[in-house]
Amino acid sequence: MALETTYRRSVEFWKGTVSEVSDDWSKPTPCTDWDVRALVNHVVGEDRWTRPLVEGMTIAEVGDALDGDLLGENPKGSAMAAADEALTAVAERLPAGGKVHLSYGEEDIAEYISQLVADHLIHGWDVAVATGQKRDLDPELVAAVAAWFRNREDMYRSGGAIAARPESDAGGSPQADLLIAFGRNPDWTPR
Repeated sequence: MALETTYRRSVEFWKGTVSEVSDDWSKPTPCTDWDVRALVNHVVGEDRWTRPLVEGMTIAEVGDALDGDLLGENPKGSAMAAADEALTAVAERLPAGGKVHLSYGEEDIAEYISQLVADHLIHGWDVAVATGQKRDLDPELVAAVAAWFRNREDMYRSGGAIAARPESDAGGSPQADLLIAFGRNPDWTPR
């Protein structure tokens, strides 16, 4: 599957999941430091960063303009607008290739977009399970993210970007194995 298609599908999954969140944004998520609102705000931040980064801006040039609460009074609307802006920017910039300036240095745009695919897919699952939605992920997206992540898991874990692999008997399916690789218990439910 082409990266632009994978990206679009992951963002559309994210948008669909966020659109089904009830008015209670304080529910816990598999990301123990974040409730639903904080997790959605994190991904909205990623989406708001997408345009400036794919257009060649540096983190220093953007500064703190995208810090803090990006959801305001309308979390769903803010999330949808940010996702749509990111989709447009990626569709415009990804085909030309090039580099983006990330916190750790210069990176190929395709690698950056692959990171965003994983963020939308995994955090979409986080929101889905936190809010009682369908737990199943698109098998093609699972396969694409698993193939990309296979050689990156140790680097992400050692850098503190993902939690330790949980002690879980739930592995064995591609989705469960991917969630475990990202530090998630595939059987997680809110308490």
